[in-house]
Amino acid sequence: MQINGPGPVQGPQSIQSTNRTHQAQPTPSRPHFLEADQLDISHEADFLSRVRELPEIRSDKVAEIKAQIEAGTYETPDKLETAVDRLLDELA
Repeated sequence: MQINGPGPVQGPQSIQSTNRTHQAQPTPSRPHFLEADQLDISHEADFLSRVRELPEIRSDKVAEIKAQIEAGTYETPDKLETAVDRLLDELA
């Protein structure tokens, strides 16, 4: 099509068919019930789900440990040895 500016409008023009060299082969499709559904969960949603699975905080135990720390009786040689052993086990 060529546009030359304002002027008379031309009438309808014929459409020429194109020649196809080959026919497209239909792709075999699987029945929709065989396709698997997919679910994507964000990192934030996964984190919140894991947080909800944690046990509730035992406020009585927390208060007891705070009192021991303030009194200076929480850290004992046995507790420190246990903590070091657990740390070394975790690093190994």
